Amino acid sequence: MNICKKTAIAITLTASAMLTACGSSPSMTAAYPTSQEVYNNYGVIESIQLVQLTSENKGPGAGAVVGGIVGGILGNQVGGGLGNAAATAAGVVGGAIVGNNIEKNNRNQQLREAYQINVRLDNGVYQSVIQDNIVDLRVGNRVYVQNNHVYRN
Repeated sequence: MNICKKTAIAITLTASAMLTACGSSPSMTAAYPTSQEVYNNYGVIESIQLVQLTSENKGPGAGAVVGGIVGGILGNQVGGGLGNAAATAAGVVGGAIVGNNIEKNNRNQQLREAYQINVRLDNGVYQSVIQDNIVDLRVGNRVYVQNNHVYRN
């Protein structure tokens, strides 16, 4: 093959690649939801119920800290040397456990009201969402469910 034929083939392939790249149309899928997304996220409110939620125990709090300090101080009063260190450590652990239990027993369980919204999605699946308010949502409304929140459609 001579140089002219190789150059002509290279130019043809390059031009073909460039025309193919220029000829592709931009994708429109990002602007519009897919049919699968429509079926999975849209639906109708079947029911709305008022529910009571309790606050969760977030783990050890001030009771454990105060109990550990008091237990450590009391344990430090016992014995001497290694026995004193062991008594102090046992006092810290025991005091933290006792203090945490006292705090749990005295903690007021706070109740808050929320709404359980039951939605029949277009794909036939039922989804239940709990949120703090329903604003203008009513049974029978066409809605959109996203990130565990219900919105009017």
